[in-house]
Amino acid sequence: MAKSILNKKSLDFLEKYLNNAAPTGYEWDGQKIWMDYLTPYVDEFITDTYGTAVAVINPKATYKVVIEGHADEISWFVNYISDNGLIYVIRNGGSDHQIAPSKIVNIHTKKGIVKGVFGWPAIHTRDKGKEEPPKPENIFIDIGAKDKKEVEKMGVHVGCVITYPDEFHILNKDKFVCRALDNRMGGFMIAEVGRLLHENKKKLPFGLYITNSVQEEIGLRGAEMIAERIQPNVAIVTDVTHDTTTPMIDQKVQGFAKIGEGPVIAYAPAVQQKLRDLIVETAEAKKIPFQRSALSRATGTDTDAFAYSNCGVASALISLPLRYMHTTVEMVHRSDVENVIQLIYESLLNLKDGETFSYFK
Repeated sequence: MAKSILNKKSLDFLEKYLNNAAPTGYEWDGQKIWMDYLTPYVDEFITDTYGTAVAVINPKATYKVVIEGHADEISWFVNYISDNGLIYVIRNGGSDHQIAPSKIVNIHTKKGIVKGVFGWPAIHTRDKGKEEPPKPENIFIDIGAKDKKEVEKMGVHVGCVITYPDEFHILNKDKFVCRALDNRMGGFMIAEVGRLLHENKKKLPFGLYITNSVQEEIGLRGAEMIAERIQPNVAIVTDVTHDTTTPMIDQKVQGFAKIGEGPVIAYAPAVQQKLRDLIVETAEAKKIPFQRSALSRATGTDTDAFAYSNCGVASALISLPLRYMHTTVEMVHRSDVENVIQLIYESLLNLKDGETFSYFK
């Protein structure tokens, strides 16, 4: 695209939204930030018991179209506190044990944030012949407490959720880097679609449900719930996918995708092929660069939850290529972010009210 569609207000929102912690099961503060941003651009909001938020345009329309991302980020739970005050953890989502040692953490308690570090034995003390790698059962957090009683006095108990404090920054002018780009970028991109529709005074012939689902990281749970609530006719989902051009990734297994080369359009059983064709044709007509990916039995994204809900919902997946998934330095390219936004926006303008996408016409 010749002209950037992201403005200063957009980027300020992105930074605030990313820097807020929203671990799986605890997404509500991030959802409030997201809804505040979208309020000028939509007609109403729907929220549910577990925290999914939906911004609705044209809510009285019978035909319903969802554009969706997920709001939650991976994290840890306090699982065990040793007598000498060290904290052992279990995953909340797909947190990577190998990146944990030497990371600073935020432990969320009723008294506020308690700072800690994932400790690790010094290199001098380890047996080089049989070094033990980081594993879920041997990584531990030190909050500077002398014993278990002091840990508990600080407000930390089993079940407290733990996040990384790493915040948003930009590398080399056009690479966005942060924890939780998976998939707070999805929530950001669908919000920007809502903004563009409003600012460009586009009137859709159907209801648009801009959906920020919770609990994707532990099995697409928020999408399952909200799909039953909305009962949409169409769902266009956006999530991240792997940039496979960095070291130690087998492209023959993982396929090829690269940041800066455009959105990745998925081919998979859960993807309704005629809806996917509409998206591909939109990209070609609007000269939006794109890549393709082939996915096997499941996409592993909220696409699966929407596709197989309500007797079948025409669903498609547009992914944002990302480096270093489930680390604290996830990286995406600004041009890809803008092109995903543009592709969803233009695809909506090509959608017809009442379209069934039937293979049997």
